[in-house]
Amino acid sequence: MKFAIISDSHDNFANLTKALNWIKKEKIELVLHCGDICRQETMDDALKMFENIKFVRGNGDHDLEDVPLEMELLLDNKKVFFNHYPEIAKKAAKSGNYDLVFYGHTHKPWEETIGKCKLVNPGELAGQRYKPCFATYDTQTDKLELKILERL
Repeated sequence: MKFAIISDSHDNFANLTKALNWIKKEKIELVLHCGDICRQETMDDALKMFENIKFVRGNGDHDLEDVPLEMELLLDNKKVFFNHYPEIAKKAAKSGNYDLVFYGHTHKPWEETIGKCKLVNPGELAGQRYKPCFATYDTQTDKLELKILERL
């Protein structure tokens, strides 16, 4: 299974649209959004474009009280945890309970391995501090890729 990991889109709907269109074209099945989509309208519009998006709440998601702060999933026998905050993500990775842990907040793409767990920040889609980017992961090949939006 292939899925995409997005974070910190901060209502930049043009960048979110470009990313989701590419994700659909690549037949990626699921998107994990690691927080800071910001407004309910942006979330609703994203779900109209791509139905299978899982969201967690970040510090910029003030009006999204119904969105969980963290989420656990089992994807092709990979235990996945994602949230917005690096401290929580690192603690989850160190727990030994997960194969993959994703987070956002810092806007900086990052990957490290803690024990058997890949700890990953897909960067920011908004393009506020760094080039807009996101990540993809293939459970069959264990391949993680950073996608720079301007190169798609």
